Formats: sequence, C-alpha cells, structure tokens
Amino acid sequence: MGKNDPFKNAMRQLAEANEIISIDKNIYAQLQHPQRVLEVFLPIKMDDGHVEVFTGWRSQYNDARGPYKGGIRFHPDVSRSEVQALSAWMTWKTAVVNIPLGGGKGGVAVDPKKLSDRELQELSRSYMRAIAKFVGPNLDIPAPDVYTDPRIMGWMLDEYEKMFGAHTPGVITGKPLSIGGSEVREYSTAQGAVYVLLRAAEKLGLAKNSTVAIQGFGNAGSFMAELLERAGYRVAVLSDSHGTICNYMGLKVAEVATHKKNTGSVSGYSGANNEGEKHCLEHEVDILIPAALENSINAENVNLIKTKLIVELANGPISQEAEKVLNRKNILIVPDILANAGGVVVSYFEQVQNASGYYWKKEEVLTRLKEIMDLAFDEVWKEKEKNRTTMRLGAYTLAVRRVEAAMKDRGRN
Repeated sequence: MGKNDPFKNAMRQLAEANEIISIDKNIYAQLQHPQRVLEVFLPIKMDDGHVEVFTGWRSQYNDARGPYKGGIRFHPDVSRSEVQALSAWMTWKTAVVNIPLGGGKGGVAVDPKKLSDRELQELSRSYMRAIAKFVGPNLDIPAPDVYTDPRIMGWMLDEYEKMFGAHTPGVITGKPLSIGGSEVREYSTAQGAVYVLLRAAEKLGLAKNSTVAIQGFGNAGSFMAELLERAGYRVAVLSDSHGTICNYMGLKVAEVATHKKNTGSVSGYSGANNEGEKHCLEHEVDILIPAALENSINAENVNLIKTKLIVELANGPISQEAEKVLNRKNILIVPDILANAGGVVVSYFEQVQNASGYYWKKEEVLTRLKEIMDLAFDEVWKEKEKNRTTMRLGAYTLAVRRVEAAMKDRGRN
C-alpha cells in the first residue's frame, strides 16, 4: 500500500504524540501493535450457485480502558493494514471522549452493492459466525461502519444470539430501535461532529451563515449537511463518487437527498452548478468536511484547498504530507478521533441502555452527547494550547496518556 499504508500512518501519529509526552517505553512498545488480529475466510454460495470466498478481519487493538469497540465495514478496499489502523484510531477515540471502552475494528473486502439481499445477509451472518467467540458485551462490541447499517447489525445480532441461545443485545450497537437500538444512533456521528464544529467555529469567529463543503454524501455526510443547514450554515458544495454540485447561496439538502435517492448520485441536481471535473476540495469555503475515505486529501490535491476550518468526519482523510501543508497555511483541523466520536459515544449509551433494559428519549441522548463532545473539545483545545501544537496532537497526547494510565494501573508496563 506504499507510503499511504494506513497502519504506518497511524503509528507515525503515535510517534509524534510520544515525542511530546514521552510515555513509558514498555507501554509504547506494546502500543505499536494490536493485541490480536483475526483473519477469516468466508465461503458464500452466490445466487447463481457458485461459491465465492471473501476475506474478513477483526483487529482488537487495546482493551486497557474497557472492552474493544469499533465498527465493521464492507468495502472492496478493506485490508488488514486499514483495519489495524482503524482499531488504533478507535482506541484513541474512546479515550479522547473519556468513555470506558478500548478500540477494535472489523471489515470484509467486498463490494456490497454487487450482492443481492440474500447474499448480503449470508455474508453478514457468516462473518459473525467467524468472529463470535471473540466478541461479546464485555469483550468486543462491533457496530456499523462504511456500507454497513442497522439492518446488517440486526442480522449479526440474530446470528450471535442463535449461536449462544440467549438474548444478548449489548453484543452489537447501531441496531434497529425494535431490537435494542438507541435514539439518535442513526445520525450520532454527524451530530457529534456538529457540536465540535460549533465549538471550533466559535474559536475562529466564523458566523453561523458560513459556507460549507462536504466531500461524501453517504450516511454521515448527508446527515451532517442536513444538521448544518438546520443550524443556519450555507451548505454550498456537496460531492459523491460520481460528481460535485455547487450553489454558494446554499443547496437545498433535502432536495439533493431526494435527487440522489432517485438517480444514485448528487450529480445532475438541477438547483446547482454541476462542476464536472472540478473536485469538491477545490472550492473556496469557510468550512471543509471530508466525509469519504482515508487519504482523500493528499499531496496531489492539498494545494487546491482554500478553507479556514477542516472537520474530519471520515477516518484518516488527510495524509501526513498533506497535513504538513495545511498546518503551514494555519488551517485549523478538528481531527477524526474527536470530530467523528459521536457515533461511539452513542454506541456506548446504547450499551448502557441494553445493560439496564431502560431506554432514553431522544432529548436525553442529545443532551448527554453534547456534554461529552463539548468537554472533549475543550480538553483537546487546552492540551493543544499547553503544548503549542495542533489539535490532532492535542487529541493524541490526551488520549494516549489516558491509555497509558490504564495500562500502568493494570501493571501492564
């Protein structure tokens, strides 16, 4: 995977944090590796009768602060390195928002768009069967991620409960409400990002009608657009894998969502300029939100970026080389391990509700989420100011110190 090897990038970020805080050398040695990586091969009988074998992984990075926690993604580019990197980022993410969980991540190398519903369900159940002995409410709790959703989580939960013969809703989060899901979970990643964006905009003195570009109009990106529009921001640029649309007076997000549902893309929406080859990242806006995949902003396109604030809704959307350029331009970056932590926070709330059998109203979930995200932003900002560094390194130093403390208190040094 060359210079953009995701796990190597994650370890470089850890090394940068270590240069600032100098953690215990024995703990640092351990943190350079996941505690366990499971690789599984999933034979699936396709609709035409032939058997196709898919490869999947589950990386369990660190459980010093609590059970492993992290999503499952179905994507053709999933790799062992990517899953390991994502499990490391989950470890820092749960620590930076200070919830009692560790970090894990799973994935299957597959294009789910090419599967029938029956094939997709069989793949989902097969993956759960393969990892079932290594997950559980007190061990490792999966959740949805790229190209997985509550329906897939429901299938996986059902398969797990069949295997163990008992209702265990807390084994997986991001479930449908009818089987133990939580209010707000569907849009929690975007909602948490909105809370930290509002905090960052306040620090920069950006007005509520500031212009926003969102790269990626999938689950998180579309909810982010809707929530920001509702908060008074002008969502000026939207893109997906097929094209980019722009209207500096503000796009009508609900209309764009309907257009995408009907056509499969934002491209061709009549209430905007269709930009053709001009990429979302090239537009001059106040706030840029990368909500697609890793390394979307890289050495090849970073010099085209003209913005004041970047909020990383995606995981690892900025390459290390690109970030150096953005830092020199004094563009404030709210890092992924803080910006998109709303999903795991509400997943944690879902676990708490599953364990108690008592479920909260939407307003209660939103209030608790805002409290946690606001506090986490303020703590990261304080860390950034104290060490005269970036918000990313502020988040990393805060998170890594918390993991180090848990490992020391367990005698793991």
